[in-house]
Amino acid sequence: MSVTPDQHDLRILRQLQRDASQPLERLADAVGLSRNAVWRRVRALEDAGIIRARVAVLDAERMGLGVSVFVAVRAARHDADWHARFVRAVRAIPSIVGAWRTSGELDYLLHARLADVRAYDALYQRLIEKVEIADVSASFVMEAIKETSEIPI
Repeated sequence: MSVTPDQHDLRILRQLQRDASQPLERLADAVGLSRNAVWRRVRALEDAGIIRARVAVLDAERMGLGVSVFVAVRAARHDADWHARFVRAVRAIPSIVGAWRTSGELDYLLHARLADVRAYDALYQRLIEKVEIADVSASFVMEAIKETSEIPI
């Protein structure tokens, strides 16, 4: 089902990005629609895949994962087999919370949440055990200036 969000949908989506746990009645009041209209719209947005999931955002530091690191990876090879093995390796490491194939100087950018530098070393060892890498560079986050899951709509 294809859905193009209208202004009502966008108001609903903005509210849900801020707090997906709010009761339907509060959401309806916030966007100026009836409870049933909001429920139908949310279901349609879910069915269309616009809303992929409703999740709890955890405080990584309070969960013992206060170290945030970005890992720049240069591929050892540029072929489908290497890429598939790299993707499997990255997906198998739970501490890697984001991974992107990029253009430019580096091939991949990984984001990991870890307990400490020792945990980063374990991640690194696990990754190079699974796939040959030409170069790896890690940048540890000193200060999180902005971190959000909200997209600008």
